[in-house]
Amino acid sequence: MSDRPPLSTAQALGLMLLAAFLWGLSFPTIKAMAGAFPPITLAALRGAVSALTLLLWFSLMRQDLLPRSKREAFDWLILGALNGWIANLLVAYAMQSLPAGKAAMIQACGPLITALIASQLFADERISPRRLFGILVGLGGVALLIGPRLFGEAATPLAAAAMVGVAVSYALGNIYVRLLPVAEPKRLALGQQVMSGIFASCLAMAIPGPSSLAALPQQVHLVLVMGVVSTAAPIVLYMIAIRALGPTRASMTGYLVPAWAVILSALLLGEAIAPREAIAGLIILAGVYLVTATRKAGNA
Repeated sequence: MSDRPPLSTAQALGLMLLAAFLWGLSFPTIKAMAGAFPPITLAALRGAVSALTLLLWFSLMRQDLLPRSKREAFDWLILGALNGWIANLLVAYAMQSLPAGKAAMIQACGPLITALIASQLFADERISPRRLFGILVGLGGVALLIGPRLFGEAATPLAAAAMVGVAVSYALGNIYVRLLPVAEPKRLALGQQVMSGIFASCLAMAIPGPSSLAALPQQVHLVLVMGVVSTAAPIVLYMIAIRALGPTRASMTGYLVPAWAVILSALLLGEAIAPREAIAGLIILAGVYLVTATRKAGNA
């Protein structure tokens, strides 16, 4: 990779946009398989296929495939849980009853949760009045979005809570990476997917058992889309783009993924977004923008 010419900003932005599109595709893909596999089996398939894809890619790039130290192995284990099998399991569970687009919009509150946690740990992440306003705006959007899911005959409170749990899990993963003295993004990405695939696969074989894979021959095309196209591929694209753009501009994928998920879910699954849900999603993204824009401007 070091022999390739550096990417231009336009090329890197193009890769970032493509990565967001592919991550957004994961939501309707998982929704389409929601009844075919138990949630833990779906999480295992996602982690295992993604891990195998990244192992192949690293092998072609002649990169180390094993942890270089006990500390790195520990980091892989932690991130494999927070950014891997826990989040994948919660998404698969929530998608059994939540529309894919709405699930993606709930997950978009992740940066707000990250900001709240980071403000308690890092001096440069203190919450200014503007950032606090952004957090409150975003959380208000989440309340507007999930409120009807908590009460009434059509309520799905556990599914809504699961997607909030996804956002919390990713937020903790981001905080953990921030705490690392040295972090190589590409190796962290590889390690978390490998550990995620191993752990989720063990749980799937121990709890629902091998019989939970019975639908695999009929669903193999969607499993490959989920694991290769919508998980491993965007990770690789994001790792390439982040080298040219830096982490701040590359973090814009957080705004784009839910938008793509809503659009693709409408096109592929026929999901409709009610005006209240669209407004709630825009409020969430507005809150996320206020929090991240304030941080980027250094107004903490």
